[in-house]
Amino acid sequence: MLVGMKKWMRFAAACTAAVLLAACGRSVVVQPHRGVSAPRQSVTVPRPATGSYRVLRGDTLYSIAFRHGLDFRDLAAWNGISSPYTIWPGQMLRLSPAQGRHAGARWPVASAAHPASPVFKPVAPAPSRPAPVVPSPTPAPAPVAATPAPPAVPAPRGATRTTGGVNWRWPADGTLIKKFQSGDAIPGIELAGKTGDPVRAAADGVVVYSGNGLVGYGELIIIKHNDDFLSAYGHNRKRLVKEGQRVSAGQLIAEMGSTGASRDELQFQIRRDGNPVDPLDYLPSR
Repeated sequence: MLVGMKKWMRFAAACTAAVLLAACGRSVVVQPHRGVSAPRQSVTVPRPATGSYRVLRGDTLYSIAFRHGLDFRDLAAWNGISSPYTIWPGQMLRLSPAQGRHAGARWPVASAAHPASPVFKPVAPAPSRPAPVVPSPTPAPAPVAATPAPPAVPAPRGATRTTGGVNWRWPADGTLIKKFQSGDAIPGIELAGKTGDPVRAAADGVVVYSGNGLVGYGELIIIKHNDDFLSAYGHNRKRLVKEGQRVSAGQLIAEMGSTGASRDELQFQIRRDGNPVDPLDYLPSR
């Protein structure tokens, strides 16, 4: 009998302790049995890209292709856009070829819902203007002896090199501080300098983008040299050319700066068929 009473008292004491623990708000942590793993948390896998892009004000077909590493001709073909490659803000562009049963479908080039002016339309060369009539000055008497012309001074900084059907020259005089590395987020080379230094066109061409809508490039200029080659000039302080403007090799197109960068520099790229290539394979030796 006494033994039974002791067992009952121990049982009652245990129940009382459990009630007190619950009343104090404490909880009991249950450890999993050895050899049994705790349930793993689910991992959210990012969804693949949608393969489309909504045109923003200030975009051009060339800048969109440049941003996504595409050939502008492919981007135009996938979206049924013909020259002069007119696009509108709000227009959706496919960034890859159509597949499956919809492969033959083409997205609308324009819509009545977007009556705004086109974002970019390359312009034809301006017609030649007659030279202004300048009054002829009073002829000076002929000199007794002709003055010899001063000797030509070589200008190595203006050296050129013809590669890929384009006559290339260096876009700035600064020191090369970063070489091309394939796979970089912003692939190209970087040239040091100081704010306001001249940035010049690396070859003849037409400006197909002049703006600041591409993240990481600051004030950016893109020049189309032919159907295969584009060149790009980033981090400028000031852009001096407009879209549709034709430029010549060596022409001043911008002032060096640090927009989108931590120092004054020129970020220079050459792209062939939409793909970044090493500019040092095209520029003349220094």
